[in-house]
Amino acid sequence: MSHEKYSEQALADALASLPDWSVEAGKLHREYKFVDFAYAFAFMAGAATMIEKLDHHPEWFNVYSTVRIDLWTHTSGGITPMDTKLASQLEALAQKLL
Repeated sequence: MSHEKYSEQALADALASLPDWSVEAGKLHREYKFVDFAYAFAFMAGAATMIEKLDHHPEWFNVYSTVRIDLWTHTSGGITPMDTKLASQLEALAQKLL
């Protein structure tokens, strides 16, 4: 998986398959609202295994039923295919819990 930062066009193309994600402050961003804290926590716990497997850790924040996620590749200084791969996996997991 490439750690090379996306060009603007490549990022726009990648975002087409992640319609609920956006770019905020140079990071791939998504906010999930689950039914309650237990569902939000289940999402985070389930995501931990895939995150470790990819060795690509998000910035995330949880309050009650909300989980906010920001992804970017520090070593590349921007959004890379690693970020969109993780976003896709997070999205698939979240859809099972929303």
